[in-house]
Amino acid sequence: MSDQLSNTFAALADPTRRAILARLASGEASVTELAEPFDMSMPAISKHLKVLERAGLIAHGREAQWRPRRLEPTALKEVHDWVEHYRQFWEQSFDRLDAYLSKLKQDRLGNEDLKAKASKSESPAPSGSQKEKVHKEKKHVRNQRTK
Repeated sequence: MSDQLSNTFAALADPTRRAILARLASGEASVTELAEPFDMSMPAISKHLKVLERAGLIAHGREAQWRPRRLEPTALKEVHDWVEHYRQFWEQSFDRLDAYLSKLKQDRLGNEDLKAKASKSESPAPSGSQKEKVHKEKKHVRNQRTK
């Protein structure tokens, strides 16, 4: 035997039943009125309605020969409460992920700033006269090897 929440989700899984619920959200309706937009037999519509009734999503009244169906909000509230619990969980998870990614970004920017400062503080590039001196020394070393 299934629990009520499982029955409710099973009933909501079908697009025809969701369309029926959408119609009933605007007020009571007879089986004939509910069947109008669908290209299916009355017994097929009746089966959908029975599934919705077993799930506690709709109820039917009795006014003389007319048996209007109406939306029952209690089962939808249970679904809402169940989904809300997990929505909060995912929001908190995404908030933590966002904070972590922001920290990584700040750390990366901070490291780039440190590298930029470090490269500026290192020995400056040799001047023209220093380059000539190094060039002459290298030339001298090469000449010494060839002798």
